[in-house]
Amino acid sequence: MTDLLFENKTYAIIGLCMEVHRTPGHGFSEIVYKDAIVYEAILKNIQLEREKEFKIEYKQTILKHSFFADFVIFNDIIVEIKAIENAINEA
Repeated sequence: MTDLLFENKTYAIIGLCMEVHRTPGHGFSEIVYKDAIVYEAILKNIQLEREKEFKIEYKQTILKHSFFADFVIFNDIIVEIKAIENAINEA
């Protein structure tokens, strides 16, 4: 098995996300899951920043548009949330 970078932090994030995946079910918009992740992170005392802005440098210039990470967790790991909308009750 390959060693994970930030192994303990990675497992904590996976556990948090699995709880969010398991509890409300599928079919909601990303914003619902993001709110649930924040709720779970507070319960589990996991540090995160939501919608963190990163300025992008390209060839010694800062680009006009920034990158906004859905979450930066433990100051080390960027987590992007993806969801299929309008899928409630399709399963």
